[in-house]
Amino acid sequence: MSDKNIKNTLPNNYENIQKRFEEYGEALNGLGIAVKQSGPLDEKTSQLVQLAASAAIRSEGAVHSHAKRALKAGASPEEVYQSLLLITSTIGFPNVAAAVSWVDDLLEDFL
Repeated sequence: MSDKNIKNTLPNNYENIQKRFEEYGEALNGLGIAVKQSGPLDEKTSQLVQLAASAAIRSEGAVHSHAKRALKAGASPEEVYQSLLLITSTIGFPNVAAAVSWVDDLLEDFL
Protein backbone atom coordinates (compact mmCIF):
# COMPACT_ATOMS: atom_id res chain seq x y z
CA MET A 1 0.00 0.00 0.00
CA SER A 2 1.56 3.28 -1.05
CA ASP A 3 1.38 6.56 0.83
CA LYS A 4 -0.45 8.14 -2.11
CA ASN A 5 -3.42 5.85 -1.46
CA ILE A 6 -3.71 6.87 2.19
CA LYS A 7 -5.56 10.10 2.78
CA ASN A 8 -3.73 12.49 5.06
CA THR A 9 -6.80 13.88 6.78
CA LEU A 10 -8.00 13.70 10.33
CA PRO A 11 -11.62 12.84 11.07
CA ASN A 12 -13.90 15.84 10.47
CA ASN A 13 -15.19 15.86 14.04
CA TYR A 14 -11.62 15.93 15.42
CA GLU A 15 -10.67 18.83 13.15
CA ASN A 16 -13.87 20.66 14.07
CA ILE A 17 -13.18 20.33 17.79
CA GLN A 18 -9.60 21.54 17.31
CA LYS A 19 -10.83 24.63 15.45
CA ARG A 20 -13.65 25.41 17.89
CA PHE A 21 -11.59 24.83 21.03
CA GLU A 22 -8.11 25.89 19.97
CA GLU A 23 -6.35 25.70 23.35
CA TYR A 24 -7.88 22.28 24.03
CA GLY A 25 -6.82 21.05 20.59
CA GLU A 26 -3.26 22.24 21.14
CA ALA A 27 -3.13 20.54 24.55
CA LEU A 28 -4.53 17.32 23.11
CA ASN A 29 -2.00 17.38 20.28
CA GLY A 30 0.81 18.10 22.74
CA LEU A 31 -0.23 15.17 24.91
CA GLY A 32 -0.11 12.84 21.91
CA ILE A 33 3.37 14.02 20.97
CA ALA A 34 4.67 13.77 24.55
CA VAL A 35 3.33 10.24 25.02
CA LYS A 36 4.85 9.01 21.75
CA GLN A 37 8.22 10.53 22.60
CA SER A 38 8.23 9.08 26.12
CA GLY A 39 9.09 5.52 25.18
CA PRO A 40 10.80 3.17 22.75
CA LEU A 41 7.84 2.13 20.56
CA ASP A 42 8.12 3.16 16.93
CA GLU A 43 5.29 4.89 15.05
CA LYS A 44 3.97 1.71 13.40
CA THR A 45 3.78 -0.18 16.70
CA SER A 46 2.21 2.82 18.45
CA GLN A 47 -0.52 3.02 15.82
CA LEU A 48 -1.21 -0.72 16.01
CA VAL A 49 -1.60 -0.46 19.80
CA GLN A 50 -3.95 2.50 19.39
CA LEU A 51 -5.86 0.58 16.71
CA ALA A 52 -6.45 -2.29 19.13
CA ALA A 53 -7.61 0.13 21.81
CA SER A 54 -9.95 1.77 19.31
CA ALA A 55 -11.50 -1.60 18.53
CA ALA A 56 -11.92 -2.26 22.25
CA ILE A 57 -14.05 0.85 22.66
CA ARG A 58 -15.90 0.17 19.37
CA SER A 59 -14.96 3.51 17.87
CA GLU A 60 -15.31 3.18 14.11
CA GLY A 61 -13.74 6.59 13.49
CA ALA A 62 -10.73 5.80 15.65
CA VAL A 63 -10.32 2.36 14.02
CA HIS A 64 -10.27 4.05 10.61
CA SER A 65 -7.87 6.74 11.80
CA HIS A 66 -5.36 4.43 13.47
CA ALA A 67 -5.52 1.83 10.70
CA LYS A 68 -4.70 4.58 8.17
CA ARG A 69 -1.88 5.88 10.36
CA ALA A 70 -0.48 2.37 10.89
CA LEU A 71 -0.48 1.74 7.14
CA LYS A 72 1.19 5.10 6.53
CA ALA A 73 3.82 4.19 9.15
CA GLY A 74 4.66 1.01 7.22
CA ALA A 75 2.29 -1.62 8.59
CA SER A 76 1.01 -4.15 6.12
CA PRO A 77 -2.70 -4.94 5.91
CA GLU A 78 -1.85 -8.32 7.48
CA GLU A 79 -0.27 -6.58 10.50
CA VAL A 80 -3.34 -4.36 10.87
CA TYR A 81 -5.65 -7.37 10.84
CA GLN A 82 -3.44 -9.36 13.23
CA SER A 83 -3.46 -6.49 15.74
CA LEU A 84 -7.24 -6.88 15.81
CA LEU A 85 -7.39 -10.66 15.84
CA LEU A 86 -4.91 -10.78 18.75
CA ILE A 87 -7.41 -9.10 21.06
CA THR A 88 -10.28 -11.51 20.43
CA SER A 89 -9.94 -13.20 23.83
CA THR A 90 -9.85 -9.78 25.48
CA ILE A 91 -12.70 -7.92 23.79
CA GLY A 92 -14.68 -10.76 22.19
CA PHE A 93 -15.39 -11.89 18.67
CA PRO A 94 -18.30 -9.48 17.93
CA ASN A 95 -16.12 -6.44 18.71
CA VAL A 96 -13.24 -7.79 16.65
CA ALA A 97 -15.58 -8.65 13.77
CA ALA A 98 -16.91 -5.09 13.76
CA ALA A 99 -13.39 -3.64 13.72
CA VAL A 100 -12.32 -6.00 10.92
CA SER A 101 -15.32 -4.88 8.85
CA TRP A 102 -14.37 -1.23 9.40
CA VAL A 103 -10.82 -1.93 8.23
CA ASP A 104 -12.23 -3.86 5.24
CA ASP A 105 -14.24 -0.75 4.31
CA LEU A 106 -11.17 1.43 4.68
CA LEU A 107 -8.96 -0.82 2.57
CA GLU A 108 -11.61 -1.03 -0.19
CA ASP A 109 -11.21 2.73 -0.62
CA PHE A 110 -7.45 2.44 -1.09
CA LEU A 111 -7.04 -0.69 -3.20
